[in-house]
Amino acid sequence: MDKLLSRASAFVGLGPACTVGLTLSDEGERKKIQTIKDGKQENLLVFTDKDPVAGEVTLKLDPGKRIEHVGVKIEFIGMIEMFYGNYHEFTNLVRDLDAPGELVTTKTYPFDFSNVDKQYDSYNGINVKLRYFLRVTVSRQYSPSIVHEQDLWIKNIHQLPPPEINNSIKMEVGIEDCLHIEFEYNRSKYHLKDVVIGKIYFLLVRLKIKHMEIEIRKRESTGSGSDLYNESETITKFEIMDGAPVRGESVPVRLFLSGFDLTPTYRNVNNKFSVKYYLNLVLVDEEDRRYFKQQEITLWRKEL
Repeated sequence: MDKLLSRASAFVGLGPACTVGLTLSDEGERKKIQTIKDGKQENLLVFTDKDPVAGEVTLKLDPGKRIEHVGVKIEFIGMIEMFYGNYHEFTNLVRDLDAPGELVTTKTYPFDFSNVDKQYDSYNGINVKLRYFLRVTVSRQYSPSIVHEQDLWIKNIHQLPPPEINNSIKMEVGIEDCLHIEFEYNRSKYHLKDVVIGKIYFLLVRLKIKHMEIEIRKRESTGSGSDLYNESETITKFEIMDGAPVRGESVPVRLFLSGFDLTPTYRNVNNKFSVKYYLNLVLVDEEDRRYFKQQEITLWRKEL
């Protein structure tokens, strides 16, 4: 989009469109994350809520060329984009870089967004995207404005220490006179690099169980009321038992979370969306009937 605007501007007005360059002051030292935007892979710099966003904007003109403008500004924008067409800005800060005038040579402007609210994590989901980006605008009176955007990726460490109340999960699943099992997981809250440890107990088995598996399921909810949309996806699925169990048998569970693309649990972000995770225990009998029990777990980020 930026390239199309620049090309269009090159053919309208008194001079060619300038080339906008945006450099962040510490980009060589920052971690990067790979994301997909418009079907293409890109690497974004990672920031936390406490990190300043500072750097330089360069407007490059070819020698001997000039361009008239009615102001140059840079914005720091936080936006939630719904894939069905709605856009919601929750942060928008503006820094004016230049007064109206004429560019006759390449010019560089420093900028600094030191105290910017970045309380939400960046998120790229099924029906919703939360993004932060810098937008440079060279406003022109009689020609299209020149606009350049650069995305940032925000990851926040959990603001509170691990919850003091983090009870184990213990539940029973049963079909009267046919099946009675009990499963227990060591905790209900896990950080993103944690290990889920548990055990499945078979108290009554009169069904011919073929195998048993555990899934991590993610549920993304957007909107509210009659406009509520829920989308679920299976993050991973693996078999923890093959063959028929007998009464009194127990099956251990050990699941390493660090190998999966997980986010923290998000609850009602800016009143627009939520993301929850579930452990789903599935039993399949010899007639391929499936019996399952789902339990929500809370995920949080301990470190970058």
